[in-house]
Amino acid sequence: MKIFIVCSKKFYGKIPDIQKTLEENCHVITLPNFFDDPGAEAKVRAQGNEEHSKWKAELLNHSADVIDNNDAVLVLNFDKDKMKNYIGGATFLEMYDAFRLGKKIYMYNDAPEGILHDEIIGFDPIIINGDLTKVV
Repeated sequence: MKIFIVCSKKFYGKIPDIQKTLEENCHVITLPNFFDDPGAEAKVRAQGNEEHSKWKAELLNHSADVIDNNDAVLVLNFDKDKMKNYIGGATFLEMYDAFRLGKKIYMYNDAPEGILHDEIIGFDPIIINGDLTKVV
């Protein structure tokens, strides 16, 4: 299966081990946008609001195309800054795109509590609780 990993930049350090395990199970992995350059957004933001806004829109459109070319997304949602199972805005939108396109949505941990909990649950994600063998 072709899987697009989506998550906060804060979790990028966890990706190599997860990627290795998934590839050992014959999955093809697409890494998050700017995985190799996690500071890209800060560089663009320094160019001003207009450039950042334009860049962000292009990135969101690109993510939708990437999701369309994969079978599933794997949401890595770990604790971040005292928030349990954090899912940020861009990751939420990627989940929505996957839902809209009829792709499988796997979540590494339970859905976070908060304002978007019901919407996230409405995407009908498959919660794997850290068990990558459940990604099938």
